[in-house]
Amino acid sequence: MRECNLLFSIILALFVLNGVNGDDPSRFFTWKITYGDIYPLGAKQQGILINGEFPGPHIDAVTNDNLIISVYNYLKEPFLISWNGLQQRRNSWQDGVLGTNCPIPPGKNFTYMLQAKDQIGTFFYFPSLAFHKAAGAFGSIRIWSRPRIPVPFPSPSGDFVVLAGDWFKRNHYDLFLKTKFSGKTYRFRITNVGLTSSINFRIQGHKMKLVEVEGSHTLQNTYTTLDVHLGQSYSVLVTADQPPQDYYIVVSSRFTSPVLSTAAVLHYSNSFKGVSGPVPGGPTIQIDSSLSQSRSIRWNLTASAARPNPQGSYHYGMIKTSRTIVLANSAPVINGKQRYAVNSVSFVPPDTPLKLADYFQIPGVFSVGSIPSNPTWGSGYLATSVMGANYRSFIEIVFQNWEDTVQSWHIDGYSFFVVGMDGGQWTAASRNSYNLRDTVARCTVQVYPKAWTAIYIALDNVGMWNIRSENWARQFLGQQFYLRIPSPGSWRDEYPIPKNALLCGRASGRHTRPL
Repeated sequence: MRECNLLFSIILALFVLNGVNGDDPSRFFTWKITYGDIYPLGAKQQGILINGEFPGPHIDAVTNDNLIISVYNYLKEPFLISWNGLQQRRNSWQDGVLGTNCPIPPGKNFTYMLQAKDQIGTFFYFPSLAFHKAAGAFGSIRIWSRPRIPVPFPSPSGDFVVLAGDWFKRNHYDLFLKTKFSGKTYRFRITNVGLTSSINFRIQGHKMKLVEVEGSHTLQNTYTTLDVHLGQSYSVLVTADQPPQDYYIVVSSRFTSPVLSTAAVLHYSNSFKGVSGPVPGGPTIQIDSSLSQSRSIRWNLTASAARPNPQGSYHYGMIKTSRTIVLANSAPVINGKQRYAVNSVSFVPPDTPLKLADYFQIPGVFSVGSIPSNPTWGSGYLATSVMGANYRSFIEIVFQNWEDTVQSWHIDGYSFFVVGMDGGQWTAASRNSYNLRDTVARCTVQVYPKAWTAIYIALDNVGMWNIRSENWARQFLGQQFYLRIPSPGSWRDEYPIPKNALLCGRASGRHTRPL
């Protein structure tokens, strides 16, 4: 069997953004997608490169920027890019998943038109077809606040993007990368881009002050280690205030046997002493400490958000929910093959992207309500599952996990409030433990083994949005579905179909709109 090894990639980006003038400026990128040799842990493998780079190019943007990314596919297979965490307001056309977009055929190109609308923080992009993320073609997106909107901490001396995740190969060993520091404070933006494993991040002898989670400024709690589950992103401040020498930066797997780890070296600029001894250990399979840490992450109610108003001004706990959806993951065997499911339904991709089928009113591609909004606990079955919901409704979603592994769930197009999590079966009485004041808003959340996690979400973004497991084997084999939020009829609710939209399947031969 192949062993899962940690890939630890640090992208050093220490440059200052120029001032931006005017409303909604645009940034243009050209990406060429090719095959190439990569060496994630020293072993040569074929990967997917963007402009010859692995990881792919880093994107820097400012809130409300327009990102115009022309993607040229030089692979021998179709290709799609999804934008993890970018909410794509009124614009599920550009979501980059099979339910909304046709793949870019070999030898062809497509231009994504994205917006960093009302967002700050650290996000990432990745190929959304099959297991391409395991072979490269992913990278980081960093969205800064507009210049006149203050952040709740002094500008750090440096800004580092850390992409950490698991990698599949036969042998494993530690990979050391050396980064120089002096006695100043630095920002680390940590993202788990792995396929299967939660990770723990720590810096030997140093404390980490948490300041941001997926676009939300947090209370600035201090941690010595930080659990980062699949698809999640955190920003921490680290002050180089220890004796001048070299220290380990460690990433290790959580809730796995064996525990796998990799390390980099934090090097003080005036250090004459290297690292020595074993790599410092961290938490392994303990769930209680991870749960307590998750509950300790709170919203900073006095900090500014992407817009010039306090992010705590949205009193989510005072809004009555109109609906409760309970989503239970499972691992059924269907037709003799291992599959994964949500409420017993294992998703199968349609022959036509759902967004196109909905727009052109093509019958027979999907039906709203093809997945129940509560667990049935029946046998698993295959379907192109789409759930309907009302625009501008405020709902409660409960993720129920009866399996022995940690689950990680992502919702495209939205941030949501993580109001509660605990072990066992969720019931209406579980609401008594909800945090209705200052829980953090984010786009990806974990569910611990034999436990539940509850979120509140305001469905204010029209579109066809993917809800999925961030474990890529589970997602590929069916643990996902689409949430259809239709417009009540106003053209202001959603952008029109892009003029350059690729048309495939039963939508082939149709027309988007006049140029």
